[in-house]
Amino acid sequence: MKNMTKLCSSKPTVTVNGRYPGPTIYAREDDTLLIKVVNHVKYNISVHWHGVRQVRTGWADGPAYITQCPIQPGQVYTYNYTLTGQRGTLWWHAHILWLRATVYGAIVILPKRGVPYPFPKPDHEKVIVLGEWWKSDTENVINEALKSGLAPNVSDSHMINGRPGLAKNCPSDQGYKLSVENGKTYLLRLVNAALNEEMFFKVAGHLFTVVEVDACYVKPFKTDTILIAPGQTTNVLLTASKSAGKYLVTASPFMDAPIAVDNATATATLHYSGTLSSSPTILTLPPPQNATSVANNFTKSLRSLNSKKYPALVPTTIDHHLFFTVGLGLNPCPTCKAGNGSRVVASINNVTFVMPQTALLPAHYFNISGVFTTDFPKNPPHVFNYSGGSVTNMATETGTRLYKLPYNATVQLVLQDTGVIAPENHPIHLHGFNFFEVGRGLGNFNPKKDPNNFNLVDPVERNTIGVPSGGWVVIRFRADNPGVWFMHCHLEVHTTWGLKMAFLVENGKGPNQSILPPPKDFPKC
Repeated sequence: MKNMTKLCSSKPTVTVNGRYPGPTIYAREDDTLLIKVVNHVKYNISVHWHGVRQVRTGWADGPAYITQCPIQPGQVYTYNYTLTGQRGTLWWHAHILWLRATVYGAIVILPKRGVPYPFPKPDHEKVIVLGEWWKSDTENVINEALKSGLAPNVSDSHMINGRPGLAKNCPSDQGYKLSVENGKTYLLRLVNAALNEEMFFKVAGHLFTVVEVDACYVKPFKTDTILIAPGQTTNVLLTASKSAGKYLVTASPFMDAPIAVDNATATATLHYSGTLSSSPTILTLPPPQNATSVANNFTKSLRSLNSKKYPALVPTTIDHHLFFTVGLGLNPCPTCKAGNGSRVVASINNVTFVMPQTALLPAHYFNISGVFTTDFPKNPPHVFNYSGGSVTNMATETGTRLYKLPYNATVQLVLQDTGVIAPENHPIHLHGFNFFEVGRGLGNFNPKKDPNNFNLVDPVERNTIGVPSGGWVVIRFRADNPGVWFMHCHLEVHTTWGLKMAFLVENGKGPNQSILPPPKDFPKC
């Protein structure tokens, strides 16, 4: 715990090595990492290495009660995993309670020695991590919300590399300073570590060339605004094309549904060398909060590089066709006075996921019965006008239900937003895999017409995808990684409310197709 002051207000904060954001991990493709986590706080802790494939090493994936029991106060666990065939920007964060509010940092995976980037080599690289800050203790924020049955308070500020910038009513907050030299090109490695908010990112007077998302190369394209959802990473090239000056950098929320967000814009400064600190900053306006068209333009521009060296291996024949609705619901809660006897919940296919008391992966590996069932529904239990929204019964079922996949099965998964309570953009993250986004659209997915427009040539490959508000997205992946793999909304409030499930991928028959045994220091529940 470290006492931190932000927005002219102090609080004890859970940090890694006393730093917020935490340290950046630097490695190369195919390196093996050994990361020792020592728990000195009063909370149980676990750390997830977001986007790392964890081939056969689910024990190191990190989501508490899914792949491991948490590391208890005073205990130690060493995460041991290999960055097999991966290069680019990923990130790490706590994966229990709301501790990832301050426990997070970037992972920079450089290509193997002697392997160039598939784009012009930048002169310099900078890591930029976006976050959210509450003046209150975030555990109190979510616990009060769960008691009331209503949504938690929104954050007090957004952050760029741990700083809010020009904060209202707090002149002492200095923003992050991105120092650049005229004529040089910078690779900016962006991470959205915010709990609950998708963000727009802009730099006054400069364009970005997007070259990678979620540690997968994309066909380069130019834009002045980046959209990045919680859990996502984006690498962009920025050329310092001006002779001198200071230029405003903004990180602001995107929300195109009637849902409260923290509307504060975090700011930083792009500062050319030789520019006086007293010189005026050239400004830019962030996009409007509900700028759906700006968001769509960005999303539609993303395409896999699909080169000889980096092909897009999209599954073309499908073994498992799945259709999952994602959205909110309302369940009875007699003690929820503020919610008039109801509490807001979230679900996938109307199942609000219940976290087990012991972790799912060891339960599967050691055949412990009674922890989970494998009857997660492959289709919604009730057919209705999903995106239209109005249903009389908003109640959900509860359970710890998994969907079983044979090793190497190919999966097509339709993720359909519902308008129950409110339609909303859900950034869905799948652990253990990358997947391809083959299609997206508004309204309800039409299984007869919509597949005609799928992109099976160069769809974007990633690990976290935004399901559009009142719409759908279709992803494909190959279940070539045995284990238990969490899939959930990366808006932390929705994960807490139950918008989560897991895939159980069975072992294959080959020598390298089964889960490795658990490490000796694996935490116990």
